[in-house]
This record gives sequence, C-alpha cells and structure tokens, in this order.
Amino acid sequence: MPSAVTRKAKNNRRLDKSRITLRKGETQRQDGIYDYRWTSPDGKRHSIYASTLEELRAKEEQITVDAHDGIKTETRMVTVNEMFDLWCDLKRGIKDNTFQNYKYMYNLFIRPNFGKMRITMVKKTDVKRFYNTLADGKILKVSTIDTLHNILHQVFDMALNDNYIRLNPTDNMLKELKKAHNFSVEKRKALTIPEQELFMRFLKDSPQYNHWYPIFAVMLGTGMRVGELTGLRWCDIDFDEDLISVNHTLVFYNHGDNKGCTFSINTPKTEAGNRTIPILPSVKEALQMERKMQQEFDVKCSVSIDGYSDFIFVNRFGATQHQGTLNKAIKRIIRDCNDEVLLKSKEKDPVLLPPFSCHSLRHTFTTRAVESGMNVKVLQEVLGHKDISTTLNIYTDVTRDTKKKEVSTLGNYFENLSI
Repeated sequence: MPSAVTRKAKNNRRLDKSRITLRKGETQRQDGIYDYRWTSPDGKRHSIYASTLEELRAKEEQITVDAHDGIKTETRMVTVNEMFDLWCDLKRGIKDNTFQNYKYMYNLFIRPNFGKMRITMVKKTDVKRFYNTLADGKILKVSTIDTLHNILHQVFDMALNDNYIRLNPTDNMLKELKKAHNFSVEKRKALTIPEQELFMRFLKDSPQYNHWYPIFAVMLGTGMRVGELTGLRWCDIDFDEDLISVNHTLVFYNHGDNKGCTFSINTPKTEAGNRTIPILPSVKEALQMERKMQQEFDVKCSVSIDGYSDFIFVNRFGATQHQGTLNKAIKRIIRDCNDEVLLKSKEKDPVLLPPFSCHSLRHTFTTRAVESGMNVKVLQEVLGHKDISTTLNIYTDVTRDTKKKEVSTLGNYFENLSI
C-alpha cells in the first residue's frame, strides 16, 4: 500500500505535492491519489478516493449535503438489485402469483444490467435510457414496461422513505416514455357475434380440435378468468341447482432457464372473486360433453395441487391446463379455421377469426351480457369485479360501440333512400 506523502508546513498545515493546503481528513498517497477519511455519527469510519483534489472536494461537499439531508453514508454502495431483494423480503399485502410474476420479470429484464447500478447514482436520464432500451431494443409491449416500472417505482420509493436517496428517479418517467413513443394501452376486443359463431362452430365440427370445445364454451358462457376456469373441479359444479362455485384459482409459474414449471392454488383475485355463476344451457352441455369425452377415452385427473384434485379440464395425461397452452391452441385454431374458410368460401369478404387470447373470451362474454341488457350490478357479481367502475368502463365502451354501429346503419339506410 503506498504511503502518504502529505507534507507539513512550518505552521503545521498539511500540503499536497503541489503545496496546496489540505483540509482535515484529506491526504495524498504516494501514487498521487487523494483520499478523504471521516467518521459518521454512528461511529463507523468511511473513506473516498479521487484522482484530483478538486474531484475529492466535490465528493466531500456531496457527503456534507447528504448528511444534512439525512441520507445515509453506508447507502452509497447499495445497488438497485440489493434494494429490490430487501423490498422482496419486506413486501406484504400482495398476492403470491403477482409477487412471483414481479420477481420473474425483474430477474429477466432488470437484474442483469440496470440492477447493478448503485441506487444513489441512478438519475432520471438513466431510467429514461433503460425504458427506451426496453421499448426499442427488446420491443416490449407497453403493458410489460408498465409492470417493470411499477416494480422499480416501489423499490425506489422504499429507498426514498429510508433516506437512501432524495428523489425517486422513476417519477413520471413512464408517462414521458408513453408520450415520446406514442404508446397507448390496447383495448381488449371482444369477438363479434359472427366471429364467435364461427369459432364455436369450427371447434364443434373439427375432428382435430373438438376436444377444445368444452373449455372454450365454458369460458365464453361464464366470463371466468383463466385461472378460475383451469382450477375448476367437478365438486364446484352443482348440476341440480345449475350453479358454478368459484372459490379458488389455479396459478401457473414458469420459472424459466430450464427450471421447470409449477402450479399452486390461490384465493380468487379479489374478495368479490368468491362467487357463484349461473350455468347457461350451453355451458351445461359443454361440461357434460367434457365428462363424456373423458369417460370415452379413459382420461382422469392425475394431479393433486395443494390438496386440490379432480380438476375438470385436464390434458390427455391427466394434468391441468394453463393459459400458455390454451393461448397456443387458440393460435392454431385461428390459423386452421381461417384457412378452411378461405378455401371453401365463395364470398368476397368472408368472416375470419381475428387474433385473440383467452382473456378476449372473458371480454366477449361481458360484451354479449351488455348487449343483452344485463343489469350492471348483476354483471359485476358474475364477473367478480371488486369495483363496479371496472364493470362500468366496459359497459360504457360496449354501449358506445353499439351506438356507433346503430347510427352507422341508420346512415346507410338514409343513403339508400331514393329521394
């Protein structure tokens, strides 16, 4: 270790090599590097280094300002990753499936690079650059970036509250990103009635895909969330009273990196998620069809998850279904259905299936319910929405679209009138 070469003047002032007077705690080493050592109020010793005296004193000034503002000295070396890990240890009041998804997303997109930054060094420009990389380089959907922003904002908020930092550098950064990239949240679109009829007719008539008919028919006829539907057991069905009891949800975890997948049982998304749903005739038919097919092909549920078993919708090996599998099946169904329509149809613009996902079927159920005039409060209870404003937003969107179509039809009628 190089020894200090700080010189003392006749009046006991300490000088550096350039004979500049050094302050208390400052020294210059043999290799020319300056260091500053001090003891914090908690009795801990600290030191910082710089290649020039000017740089060292700028750091000293920052330390003084930090101390005045209550910023902890020991936090200077804490990384974003370390703060996230602390946040994970302390976080409560969040559903396990949401929490696991947060950890998965963080480890995939934040931990490898951005997460290694010291939390006290992160500036708004760093956050902006990171978000731009996610949007442009990795081409992530705005919903994914929204989730990552939500995680980071909570982590930096905790650092702010614990006096690690003065300001949260993620504040308003997502809003700026959306504005700069002209992002808008895509509204989930429901299938139109002709599209819905085409989808269900193709499933029912297709030897290749008719085993998917029951699960999608139940989804379309109940509006259940995917996890609620895949977690449904035969004992949750009351065929005498024509009621489905929704009292739990099946959660699927994809751990990535060849670590495999796991399932667990969780409570419904909200308290309102605990509910009963009346069984429509089409839903009853689909459930009976599922039972008949399983008996015919000797398929039985072969899994027990957190003490729950006898799941209704299982694959040919008796394992439970999950959202990823269902969405992949929908993609294949859309492709083959549209190929068949284009091959057989003589119409110029035949009805084709648009791209959609499992959640689109929940939205389709909601749309049909609104179109039929279902009471909004009843619809809220059937869907399991905690806040009626969520239901009202959908209700408003559907009635607005319906109004546009009706007025458009009226416009066409007027145009065709012979005056």
